[in-house]
Amino acid sequence: MRKLIFAILAVFCLSPLFGADRAPINVNLIIDGSSSLGAVKTNVTDWVSGRLDQILAAGDRVTIWSAGSSARVIYSGTMNSQSDRDAAKRSIRDLSGSGTSADFSGALREAAALRSSAGFSYTLLISASPAALTSTLSGPQANLMRFSRIEEFSGWRAIVVGLNIDARVKSSAASFF
Repeated sequence: MRKLIFAILAVFCLSPLFGADRAPINVNLIIDGSSSLGAVKTNVTDWVSGRLDQILAAGDRVTIWSAGSSARVIYSGTMNSQSDRDAAKRSIRDLSGSGTSADFSGALREAAALRSSAGFSYTLLISASPAALTSTLSGPQANLMRFSRIEEFSGWRAIVVGLNIDARVKSSAASFF
């Protein structure tokens, strides 16, 4: 009996399913660059740093946008070492919000265009400005927010956006039916 249990555990523990490396992904992080960020910046920074530690693996490509009055990339790199992770986190810590608007639409448009050859893309949008999010949802880029999951926090929200998955959803639905 012991040998059987040992054999089963050995198969599961040594199986390629456990600890298997996954293909690198593109991670797009879009952070509210308006002055609304100031009140919640510490909470956002801590949460995002923890989230990045959970999801990032070697070879993942990370692009971080500041969605201020216009969207701009504040970090872009491939995660090959702890120093790469630290540089990405430092760019978030150094981000300062200003102005009253957050150009989420521009950042989403650019992130959708970056998807090119990667098999999977993970996009996380951090909003501390309800007004900016409302304008994005009612603007021309609203279709980019169609497939998303929202996590609410005190004074801000994290939105996982399914960029460019329209075709995949339609294809999966068609093959299901």
